[in-house]
Amino acid sequence: MSGAGQPLNPAARAADGKTAGGKEPGAFRTIGEVAAELGIRQHVLRYWEEQFPMLRPVKRSGGRRYYRPEDVTLIETIDRLVHREGMTLRGARQWLSGRPASASAPVPAPPAADMGAIVGRLREIRAGLAAALDA
Repeated sequence: MSGAGQPLNPAARAADGKTAGGKEPGAFRTIGEVAAELGIRQHVLRYWEEQFPMLRPVKRSGGRRYYRPEDVTLIETIDRLVHREGMTLRGARQWLSGRPASASAPVPAPPAADMGAIVGRLREIRAGLAAALDA
């Protein structure tokens, strides 16, 4: 994840220290630039602005959006929570505002020691179901 003053994608940094879009790391970005650099469609970014009150890009004349570096960092976090960690938008919004996400949060995996017991129990259940179907 990038912070303020960091490039959106470390691999996207050019030799002169600028990002793939040719801007300085701390520069404001348009919705098109953010969408292209993060691989998120523009309409999704607009929708997330409605769903996440903390995501408020600067709007200039004609409603043109300019995302600050901290907005881009927030978008990267939302994308990670929703698309990689499996949270709902509501869960991600609650997590970002510091409240527990209740059932929306991803369920942590059990410790590896418990996995053997769980797999064994699931095999027993499957065998019982197969026996019931054959009867």
